[in-house]
This record gives sequence, structure tokens and C-alpha cells, in this order.
Amino acid sequence: MRKFWDNPGTCGTGTLARERLAVPDRLKIGNVEVSPATVLAPMAGVTDTVFRRFIRNLGGCGLIMTEFTSADGVLRAKDQKAKRYLHFYEDEHPISAQLFGSDPKVMAEAARIVEGLGFDLVDLNLGCPAKKVVKCNGGSGLLRDLPAIGKIFEAVRAAVTIPFTVKFRAGWNDEEIVCVELAKLAESSGLCAVALHARTREQGYSGQARWDWIAAVKDAVRIPVIGNGDIRTPEDACAMVAQTGCDAVMIGRTAPSNPWIFRQIEQYTAWISNDAGRNGNGHVGTGALARPVEQSSTGFGIGTTREGHDFSRVASVPFSVSPRLERPYDEPTEADRYQMIRTYFQMLIEEELPDAVGKMKQFASWFTHGVPGGAALRKAIYESKSAPEILGNVEEFFEARLCGAGALAREV
Repeated sequence: MRKFWDNPGTCGTGTLARERLAVPDRLKIGNVEVSPATVLAPMAGVTDTVFRRFIRNLGGCGLIMTEFTSADGVLRAKDQKAKRYLHFYEDEHPISAQLFGSDPKVMAEAARIVEGLGFDLVDLNLGCPAKKVVKCNGGSGLLRDLPAIGKIFEAVRAAVTIPFTVKFRAGWNDEEIVCVELAKLAESSGLCAVALHARTREQGYSGQARWDWIAAVKDAVRIPVIGNGDIRTPEDACAMVAQTGCDAVMIGRTAPSNPWIFRQIEQYTAWISNDAGRNGNGHVGTGALARPVEQSSTGFGIGTTREGHDFSRVASVPFSVSPRLERPYDEPTEADRYQMIRTYFQMLIEEELPDAVGKMKQFASWFTHGVPGGAALRKAIYESKSAPEILGNVEEFFEARLCGAGALAREV
């Protein structure tokens, strides 16, 4: 990979980031240590076991989460979708299972099942804005009924011994902001951490996230606060920590389009920490010096995963820091992106997921974003009828490009 140095720019809130405050290198949620303090957000249709392991193996992500799963579905023995959502491998720890529902008894029993399956944490979804979830009083639909949320908190907290957390939005709309009150309720109910997506339900995923709401929540409670919303670059992650004081950052939609984001944050944080040590400015967060990449918290360096997938070219070699360089972190080359796509698609095939072909087509638009000629590859992928055919199109496209580039370089 080549190095990337960005010009000073705007953070996720649109204001100039004046401080370089490193993302903390660790976070304690109950008895679970999350290191580094970065979290892969739960995303429907995205964060299945294949994508979670893919992110974990690329490095830099401290905690991964399942797709949000219906508590009612967990209790139904024949609900195959819920079983698939809660399937995970040992190399995914620490991992949190996210549940949604509105019945305290059902939520409590589902949480017990999750704990029995071996999850490290259980999380309540109060953020999903989807109409079909909201109309069942799930997800962000509960934000208008704090007493009902309190009953769920109490029931689940009494049912499990593993850390219990909640992810929520700031409120139903700008006139009904409840994030501070909800965070205090979570703390008084014995929850171990809160994660705030700094948008309202009415916003959906539009507009800008209001990081000042995260700061308000952080000021209101003593339990860890995880910030979520508009983190697109390592600079954004560090700016969120600087502006809000949050204990960790959670990344959602950026991860499918840039799976290296967590690794980039770890590298950028290491550079900030090193730079602070040289200049004595002290703005290094709680992490001091970040670990070298080959000793990352994921235990993954250069080599192969348990399934034998070779990430030696997908995960870049450790970088070296020069005092004269600013904001260094890896940006994938075209060859890196090829290895990433091929590895992920191979993992989907080997996992034998029923929707593997659909996922390949879904991820193709993200993974090929910015690739010259990518539109032709996406068209070929969308027209393919099977997973092996899709993989073959990917290999043919990139090998032709990379071999052509190599031949051109030799001629020059």
C-alpha cells in the first residue's frame, strides 16, 4: 500500500478539527476489554459472520457486533434467520449480539439465550429507523416511551451476567431529543455502556450527525460513551474524540466501502501519539503509544486466518513514521483492493450462505468504488448467475488491469 497524507480539513460535523486527540487504545465495558476502542456498528444485511471476520482479520477493530436480531425470532426455535444472525466463530471475540424488541420478558429470555451461546456482550437496539421495525415499537420506535425502555433495561439486566449495553438515536425528531435522559436511565439501570448515533429517527441517515449530542451524553454519565455518526476518515474519528470526549468510536456505513478504516485509525492514532511524544503537547487521549501493527489487538499480523485465507497482501505491512510527514496511514492500491474483493468473495462462497450471490452484488458497488473501469466490472457482476461466475469476473477484470499495468511499467 502507498501512504496517504490528507490536507487539514473538516471533521464529521463540518467544523475544522483543531485538536489531534488520539482514539483511546482500549476501553473496558464491564469485564470485557475492547482494544483498540473502535467498534464495528451492527448493520442489517452487512455484519454477518463473514464480514465480521473479514474486518477483524484486516486489523484495528476492537469490538464487532451482529446484525440486529429480533428477540421474538430468537425465541422461535424454527427461525432460521435469527439462528444465522447469531452464528459466530471463536476468532470473533470479543463480540456483541444486538437484539431488538419491545416486550421485557421476551427481551430478557432472548438475552439469556445470547449469553448461553457465548457472546461477550448483549446490546439493545433503540436506533433502527426502518418503518417495519418502528411500527412494532422496536428500534427507534421506543424513543417516545422511556418508561417502557426502563422496564426492558431492568428485565435484561436481571437476566444476564455479561455486559449489557444500548445503542440509540438522539430522539424521535429535533423537538423530542431524549439522548441525555436515556443515557442517565441506562446508567441507573446498571447498563455498562451506551452508544449514540447522533441523528434523530426522523433524519434517518440524512443530514449531518450532531456530535454535540454525544458530548452532552458524555458529560451526563460516568459509564463509557461510544460515539457514532459521520466517521469517514481517521481524522474524523480523532476529531470526534477531541470534540466530544467519547470513550470509543463506532463505524457503520464507511466500513463496507473502506474495510481498512479501522486499521487506518490505528495507524493514524499511532502517528498522533508518536508526534505528541516528540512535541510534548500531551494530546494523546488515554492510549499513549499505540501498539505496532504486527502486535495489534486483533492478534492478526501477516499470514493466514483460521480458515486459511491469505491476508498477507490485504493487510499491509507496518508503516514507519517520519517526523516530517503528516497524517500517515495506508490507502489501498488497486492490487490491495483486488485481494480484498477476492478474499471476501471466497469467504462468502466457503461459508455457503444462502444469499452469497446477492451479497456479492451488494458489496460490488462498495468495493469497486473509485476503481477505473469499475462500472464494467459491476455490470458483469450484476449479470452473473452464480458465485463462482462472479469471482471469475473479478479475477479476470483485475488480472487484466494489473498485468497490463505491469507490462507498461516494464516498457517505461
